[in-house]
Amino acid sequence: MNKMKDSSVVLGFSGGIDSATAIGLLQNAGYDVVALTLDTFADEKMLQHARSRAEELGVLHVVKDVRQEFKESIIQYFADSYMSGRTPAPCTICNSTIKWRFLLSEADRLGARAIATGHYFNIEQHNGHYYVARAKDLHKDQSYYLWGLSQEILSRAVTPMGNIIKEDVKRNFADKRESMGLCFLAGRSYREFMESNYPAAVRQGEIVDLQGNVVGRHDGVAFYTIGQKRGLDVDLSGVCIVGIDAERNQLIVGPNQNLYHETLEVKQCNIVDIDEFMSSNDVSVVIRGIGRNPEGFMRRVERIDGGYCIRLDDPAWAPAVGQSVVFYRQNRVIGGGILERYC
Repeated sequence: MNKMKDSSVVLGFSGGIDSATAIGLLQNAGYDVVALTLDTFADEKMLQHARSRAEELGVLHVVKDVRQEFKESIIQYFADSYMSGRTPAPCTICNSTIKWRFLLSEADRLGARAIATGHYFNIEQHNGHYYVARAKDLHKDQSYYLWGLSQEILSRAVTPMGNIIKEDVKRNFADKRESMGLCFLAGRSYREFMESNYPAAVRQGEIVDLQGNVVGRHDGVAFYTIGQKRGLDVDLSGVCIVGIDAERNQLIVGPNQNLYHETLEVKQCNIVDIDEFMSSNDVSVVIRGIGRNPEGFMRRVERIDGGYCIRLDDPAWAPAVGQSVVFYRQNRVIGGGILERYC
């Protein structure tokens, strides 16, 4: 963790054990910490917990109401994606458009140079650029979700949790409360959330095979994703969802081998150094989700309108449109984007 010139830092603070640990580490490094809690969906229990924990730790606590921005940019995006047959990446989008953006604006308001969170990741500099990099604790590493952070944000960020092991953190807290799952689901399954808040998602339709034969019924395309096997009203063995046609309100099922893809179209990209990205032969590709990550390197990359066409050494199994595709060179995240289709 490199200390910035200014001794003040604004820390994104939920009151959980990671952000509480980050406060102690920053204080030990000589920082004056301001704890910023973003009120994203009127969770008064969470806000009160954050207030109490900040008071215990003796730091200034600020709450900023971002409910409208969060609803428009994250919750609506989440719902629209599933209803259009996509698999969204809400945490990735939230980090770049909500969490770190408001951290930066609050730091500017308070005159603080540095910003931080309880995320497990590091920052490295290479050839005049700043890069998100993997944390020491690879089991907890959150670099995958931070590919969209701008150079301005990374140049002002410090990473107190970058070299911390999560199990060591847990041992220091009697109250081991931490965030699990998507925050706005509040412990519900995403299906329960969609049924309660977006009744239009409940729209029965056909399940068809690769020849177009109707083999079953579904409850709404929003409740399924590529590679899914469970919950299908299909009497065929050895099949899973290989396609989602939201326009026709159909799920398409087929054998597992139909889910292997080695050529991906990635858009909405944030590439740190385009020359490095285009010329390197050791770029690994990570796609988290229900499927299997490719194990080799990116074989070829071509520019296309609005993004890149990526060819993999090792095909990815069950990558879903809407998921994040993240590019690494060893520990550094050199870019990322959103999977749009198989090209």
